[in-house]
Amino acid sequence: MISKVIKAINEGQNFLITAHVRLDGDALGSELALYLMLKELGKKAVIYNQDRTPERYRFLPAAQNIIHNLSDVEQYDTGMILDCSDLTRVGDEAENIKKIKRLINIDHHVSNNGFSALKILDAKASSTGELLFRLMREMRFKMSKDISTNLYAAIITDTGSFRYSSTTEETFLAAGHLVENGANPQWIAENVYENDSPARLKLLAKALETLSLDLESKVGSMVVTQKDLRDTGAAWEHTEGFVDIPRTVSGIEVSVLYTQRGEDNFKLSLRSKAQVNVEKVAKKFGGGGHIHASSCWMKGDIDSIKSQIIQAVREL
Repeated sequence: MISKVIKAINEGQNFLITAHVRLDGDALGSELALYLMLKELGKKAVIYNQDRTPERYRFLPAAQNIIHNLSDVEQYDTGMILDCSDLTRVGDEAENIKKIKRLINIDHHVSNNGFSALKILDAKASSTGELLFRLMREMRFKMSKDISTNLYAAIITDTGSFRYSSTTEETFLAAGHLVENGANPQWIAENVYENDSPARLKLLAKALETLSLDLESKVGSMVVTQKDLRDTGAAWEHTEGFVDIPRTVSGIEVSVLYTQRGEDNFKLSLRSKAQVNVEKVAKKFGGGGHIHASSCWMKGDIDSIKSQIIQAVREL
């Protein structure tokens, strides 16, 4: 399939690049690396994201070129959908983007439904950034310093700085090649992990007050409410990484972050250790993702939602 994707890229002239809502480092780094590659190949390319770029990722090369309003999709002959298991994950413009004649999906989620004919899918890959690295190597494309910086950022954020089970020998080889091509690990890590705003720290303090350990201290969770955001002046993007905190507690096997998005509407981020498959939990409630990192949405009061999640984990 990768050869067919390369052929389509060579034939295409006008590309739209997009990724999922609630952007993370893998989605953004992958988009920006692909954008820079296409530009170097002499193609026209535009990155569209529904959501604004989170503060911590605005340092990435070419991030200032991302647009947030989409019109006239007829001008694009190829749509590149990155880090999305389903086309609806791109947000409100999904039906509009679906009209583009040729769609290419590059993704590593186990829950991917194969929504496009042209695709590069590998649920065992650490990140979409790693898949793009493979693609560029296959194309014999020389990765510039800026492209390498974006791909390195994509890989480190989706591997938890090479801590997650999806990290393989191939992941390290890719990272090493990117560093050889100019990616600066210290500078990238400082921008991603050591650049928090006071509002984020205040929000984290609020979230830690809700820390609870359930199911014989095997499930750890925190809650972030809309009131917490108002009180601290934080934004939803500042919750990135919060879900990993309960997982650091000894004995915890599953970590859950409940973020309130409406009166009775919560987004759940789930992480796990060892062999616990949280993708099965998320799927039960209409979500999906990876074995050790998934998400879903649920309606109801927080106590009822937590009870349902704990029961679903218990059944595993």
